[in-house]
Amino acid sequence: MTGVARASGLTCGSFCPPLRLARIRPPSVGGADFCRMEGDQVEKMMLTKDGRKTAVDKECDGGEYKSVESKVYMDYNATTPMAPEVIQTVTKAMHEAWGNPSSSYTAGRKAKEIINEARESLARMVVGRPQDIIFTSGGTEANNLVIHTALRHFRESQVLGQDGPGEDHKRAAGTTPHFITSNVEHDSVRLPLEHLVKEHMAEATFVPVSKITGQVEVDDVIAAICPTTCLVSIMLANNETGVIMPISELSQRIQILNQNRIASGLPRILMHTDAAQMIGKGRVDGQDLGVDYLTIVGHKFYAPRIGALYVRGPGVTTPLHPMLFGGGQEWNFRPGTENTPMIAGLGKAAELVNKNCEEYEAHMREVRDYLEERLEASFGKQRLHLNSQFPGTKRLCNTCNFSVWGPGLQGRMVLSHCKTLLASVGAACHSEKDDQPSSILLSCGIPYEVAQNALRLSVGRDTTREDVDVIVEDLKQSVAHLEQNRVT
Repeated sequence: MTGVARASGLTCGSFCPPLRLARIRPPSVGGADFCRMEGDQVEKMMLTKDGRKTAVDKECDGGEYKSVESKVYMDYNATTPMAPEVIQTVTKAMHEAWGNPSSSYTAGRKAKEIINEARESLARMVVGRPQDIIFTSGGTEANNLVIHTALRHFRESQVLGQDGPGEDHKRAAGTTPHFITSNVEHDSVRLPLEHLVKEHMAEATFVPVSKITGQVEVDDVIAAICPTTCLVSIMLANNETGVIMPISELSQRIQILNQNRIASGLPRILMHTDAAQMIGKGRVDGQDLGVDYLTIVGHKFYAPRIGALYVRGPGVTTPLHPMLFGGGQEWNFRPGTENTPMIAGLGKAAELVNKNCEEYEAHMREVRDYLEERLEASFGKQRLHLNSQFPGTKRLCNTCNFSVWGPGLQGRMVLSHCKTLLASVGAACHSEKDDQPSSILLSCGIPYEVAQNALRLSVGRDTTREDVDVIVEDLKQSVAHLEQNRVT
């Protein structure tokens, strides 16, 4: 999302960037109005007090607007708008902290101070130290940096013999590094590993999740470990099902294994979790999780589209090898002149999480539960399949993945006939691929004919019961329309 638009004097023929997001607030909340012209149709935009840009389709009639349709956004697992406090912080930094953070004059010192404050806020959010936070362009870079590091560290440990001269070390020396992940990971973990395997640079095991719990089972991961295993990377929570993985238990088991491996001269197994979906929806404690690396993604918790990587003692306790080389920023681990305004926004969003996470979580869970109650009441328990509910498994507070049973009710078809709901059938990075059902749901044991009808709704901090009532009615009308057309 861009900064606040000044548009108080715009008329129907004025042009503004095409911005779409979020649910509609009534005009009484106030905010800046602006519009976008498309032929004789105008999409009027409003930046509300809660900081979200909302779209109201309008008919242009001599400068007057007639409301046609409002939209309700329920795709917060895909991305979130920046919080109003974050927008203010970013804007202020653009004005006051434009200097190079490496410079000694006032603007440079101000920029450096803002970066340090943001680093401290992120460290508090994941219960780490400021020096454990490395700013990145986003989650994809952070995940790739971890994989790159593990590969480099394995090679160096073999060449230098840092892990000792034991018999097991001899078996591992000169061999290919081995990675372990799950079969429901984000593409920014899966694809780099598949590339390394294709180039014969690494071996990888994609551990299937349980069809009963939807989780990666700890015993299955441990069973996949071999002498050349260098990294285990398992997401903290899945973006489609919301299932929370047993990272803390897995880390404890790996720590015990590492003690024995070091004694035997085997390379240490590094532990990474991608916490993109969990931050802002539940407590994330790097110490309790016991991981070496933890990925932070700003646009999933109302921050700008940058990210960070938590590293437990980078370069000292835990290896970290740069992919880039340059001016030495971020202790040479991620060089490049810092993007001060975006880092400031990331820090402010972390501060909001630190202060309000329990409140955010409680609200989203209450609205999500109400959503599932309304869906069951509207479609019936026999027709509705809640794809993200697994016995004894914890899940994200905001995520509802469901299918309405019946032919011709594929998720994309249902969404295409919704007039109000803005949602998705799964991960945003897969949303334009084809009509095949989600591989994530199939991996979790959801039947093909159920998975192809799936919709993923994810609520946000400002989603209300009123919003739920509106979109459930919209879904009912969409399903009824598709069924009527199918019959006739």
